Amino acid sequence: MSCQPDFARLSGELGFACDGARSFVTVRNPLALANWTLPVVEALMVLGAVLALWLAIRRLRRDGDPTTLTLWIASIVYLLIIEAPQLGTVFAHNVFTIDLAYDRLPLYIVAVYPATITLAFDIVRSVGVFERRGALVGAVCVGFVNACFYEVFDHLGPQQQWWAWNTDSELNHPMMNSVPLTSTVLFAMLGPAALAFVGYVLVGGPAARGRRFGPWAVTWRTVLIGALVPVAMVALSLPVSIFESRDVVQALVLGIEIVVFAVVSVPVLFQQWRRTRHEGGTEYPSTYVRFYGALYLAVFAVLWISALPEFAGAIDGITSTGTPTGNFGYVAACFTAALACVVGVSTIGRHEPAGVTVR
Repeated sequence: MSCQPDFARLSGELGFACDGARSFVTVRNPLALANWTLPVVEALMVLGAVLALWLAIRRLRRDGDPTTLTLWIASIVYLLIIEAPQLGTVFAHNVFTIDLAYDRLPLYIVAVYPATITLAFDIVRSVGVFERRGALVGAVCVGFVNACFYEVFDHLGPQQQWWAWNTDSELNHPMMNSVPLTSTVLFAMLGPAALAFVGYVLVGGPAARGRRFGPWAVTWRTVLIGALVPVAMVALSLPVSIFESRDVVQALVLGIEIVVFAVVSVPVLFQQWRRTRHEGGTEYPSTYVRFYGALYLAVFAVLWISALPEFAGAIDGITSTGTPTGNFGYVAACFTAALACVVGVSTIGRHEPAGVTVR
């Protein structure tokens, strides 16, 4: 793959040369990366994806429920479809311990999507939103929760040189500090919401009603989910596309979408959490949320604390090392909401039918 001009410029800003990269996979010494935060975030995301996959397989074998496994695989398909067209033109990733496709796609980015989408889906399903409020409201809540976790990551990446956005590209405007609003809304919120909606309609809902799927039925539904989500993304991005090259109007439209998701999700999640606690527990307990959700936020708390001195000393949003800073107020709000979700799920136990004794 040729080292295109945009990618060559962005990779130079990140401190590596893009020529001579291996076509399939490159493995590096994690101690020789640009800074210590790169192997930390890499290990965190890969651990999350592996743990989510293990628990998804366990749920399928123990409960006969393929929902989580289906969403895990479909999220990888979704990632590959939306990530590939942007590499080198919209942004460039830094080099990590394990890189794929001529250093264009770090392994940890592949892991981010199933790690955070599983977190969001498990949180929403744990408090019974899908069963009580339906697939559409449940999907909106998944999009909101996923964005809360994802934006804690998204607003720190440019400062820590995990990637660099191509600010010359019109696709990256308007921006919220160092992050394009399209990333905040379309990819962190609307995409996961579409994935959750299609996944619940095709698999999660029928499974909750007692239907059991064979291997072939799960396979074709997973492929269909992965294929339908990009189509849904195109439809959901139409309100923004109408106002192309009009940053102020686009920012207003994207901002309204963020507000709508928050206004719907916050009261629904709180009400369902209270109802679930009142009824004595959840039918979908999530060890993943309790363990990995807490670990995710703890690690990012440390990463953000370590970045605050440079953040505080930034001039016009640029640190002394020349990297752009994110929006700390927005991150703080997202972190608080994500923490409330993890604590909320951790305070509800497993619901057992009356008359059943658990040993």
